[in-house]
Amino acid sequence: MKDVYDCIVVGGGPVGLWLSCELRLAGLRVVVIERRTQRINQSRALTIHGRTLEVLSLRGIEERFLAVGKPVRSGHYAVLDTRLDFDIFDSRFPYTLFIPQETTEALIEEFALELGVEILRGAMAERIISESDGVTVFGTNDRPFELSGRYVVGADGARSLVRSETGIEFEGHSGNGAWFLGDVVLASPPDTPLVSAFNEHGCVLVAPLGDGAHYRIVVNEAEDRGRTRQDAVTLEELRQATARILGSDFGAHSPLWLSRFDNETRLAKTYRRGNIFLAGDAAHIHLPAGGQGMNVGIQDAMNLGWKLAAVAKGTAPVELLDTYESERLPVGIYLRDTTMAQSHLITAFSARGRALRGVFND
Repeated sequence: MKDVYDCIVVGGGPVGLWLSCELRLAGLRVVVIERRTQRINQSRALTIHGRTLEVLSLRGIEERFLAVGKPVRSGHYAVLDTRLDFDIFDSRFPYTLFIPQETTEALIEEFALELGVEILRGAMAERIISESDGVTVFGTNDRPFELSGRYVVGADGARSLVRSETGIEFEGHSGNGAWFLGDVVLASPPDTPLVSAFNEHGCVLVAPLGDGAHYRIVVNEAEDRGRTRQDAVTLEELRQATARILGSDFGAHSPLWLSRFDNETRLAKTYRRGNIFLAGDAAHIHLPAGGQGMNVGIQDAMNLGWKLAAVAKGTAPVELLDTYESERLPVGIYLRDTTMAQSHLITAFSARGRALRGVFND
């Protein structure tokens, strides 16, 4: 006998978990399938945007995040010298909240469990069959499982099984491996919360993780050293590059995480096929600048969650589900285009490129 749900969410990161919260708040039976056996301990995103805090506030849990995060009221675009003043935003939260993604995920999962969301960890979705009256997900945990639901949502990241099984094209381009980061302790931390530099050697960004102890250093070197995303990063490489670009490595030591990443950019051709939907990185990936992917993904989940609930409960027509794509795909397109623009500006190390950056700085 197979388990039957109103919605099966594949992927238990912040996006999938927030979607499950929205569905449970409406009284739907929902299960989250997550291949990891435990939460991440690396923080890919470091910040919650004001708009996302508004989403959390609608559900009455924003204080959980404000209690542990650090508000930062200015930022940058493409590591330009000109600072962005967030105080101009018409919001209760005119700032970005520095908080590690692992903490964000833990707090959302805490809320989900309070609501009664069922989370299956160590569960790998392997095959999806869609029929007119619902969707079946086959996979393995300790043993094979079969779950049926009226809807399935793929919040399972850039290499989404849901997107692949559904045959949705993921259009875009691959990236390069010149970018790397380290979450470290600084013996001599900077005086300001956000430090950045851009010159002929490359660019670097230094920001607090939000845990009171660690900082993230993000580096993109001007010189192509032939490294790929798969090549390991060393603390010495991070320190040398930071000092070369910024003039100091701040005594970086005791790394929590060292990683290489790229600016691969892709967007799903459609966010929906029948009763199957995509959200978050399953729908859009890009240069990970400023936590935009996670924040836009949570906002995807908010948009989709109440609509799925309303249709499932019969309080709204099924046509309402069409508005998920019509409203969120344009956001994905804008996200793709603006992050590509940032990527080009951040890598504009030539004389012409620096001249272009100078125009933007003015």
